[in-house]
Amino acid sequence: MKLNVTAQDVARLARVSQSAVSRTFTPGASVSEETRNKVMLAAQTLGYRPNALARSLITRRSRIIALVMSYLENQFYPLVIEKLSQKLQKQGYHVLMFISDLDEADAVLTEILQYQVDGIVMASTTLSTALAKTCADAGVPVVLFNRVPDTSALARHSTSSVTSNNYLGGRMVAELLLERGYRRLAFLAGLENSSTNQERERGFNDVLEEAGLAPYRREVGHYSFSGAQEATRKLFCSGPYPDAVFVANDHMAIAAMDVLRLELGLRVPEDVGVVGFDDVPQAAWGSYRLTTVVQSVEDMVSATVDLLHEQMQGEVNSRNVIVPCRIVERDSVRLHPSPDTAKSHQ
Repeated sequence: MKLNVTAQDVARLARVSQSAVSRTFTPGASVSEETRNKVMLAAQTLGYRPNALARSLITRRSRIIALVMSYLENQFYPLVIEKLSQKLQKQGYHVLMFISDLDEADAVLTEILQYQVDGIVMASTTLSTALAKTCADAGVPVVLFNRVPDTSALARHSTSSVTSNNYLGGRMVAELLLERGYRRLAFLAGLENSSTNQERERGFNDVLEEAGLAPYRREVGHYSFSGAQEATRKLFCSGPYPDAVFVANDHMAIAAMDVLRLELGLRVPEDVGVVGFDDVPQAAWGSYRLTTVVQSVEDMVSATVDLLHEQMQGEVNSRNVIVPCRIVERDSVRLHPSPDTAKSHQ
């Protein structure tokens, strides 16, 4: 048996053309079941394994998608990695993952392009105008996941994005809290320059303004657990305390609930209502039972993969997809306005 079995050897044994062998090992390619069985039997007999690198030189497609993450502390993003990787792998692609600090994305992308990837997904981070141009010139489509492109014309033109309807989500949170009788509503922000944070806060504030109210207090948690703990202490450093807090994501909301209950001795939801955003698995744990805005990972991943395919095939220009969201109610917001609150607003 040869040590380096080629596709020609497999074709000769299976009595098919070399192109039939190639199609058999190309995901999505058209080949009859009879031909596929012949080729697979011959390949197994000879111990043949297709050479992905050699095939990429011929097709000029690496079938590699680069995934860039800025941090994994937020429990939402491990779910994204799992679902995105599974979906791409089923379609014959492989995921090459890079971890980047928020201020090092450009350096990481420069390295990524050396791998001749077919596409790039950037989750929880953004793309500079300079790198947007570099990727566009190289013909490599970029999809931002849970972020929107830079405001520059070039970045908007060359970069697609997938987000939840963050603005509507923020509106739904404010409407729910007001309907349940909360009036001193605070906002615990993530990152100031994050498009997701900005849209969630804008929707939240718009509803308060329509109700003749203003945000009672505001602090920034930087999307980190310890940052959210410290921000919560600042929100509740003096009375009268906020009676509800909208937290920009679940990761920080869980940290906030720990401080409220374990350090400050406050009851959730009787003394303070708490609402998060994402609906990570931990939000449903019995210790938290967090009311939160659901971002559909499945729908967001499907939209991301569809955008990648469209742009890799050159079918459409870049575009931004907004996925619907909804609130799931658990136990961190009271079911009805308290009697005292109801009387004070009659």
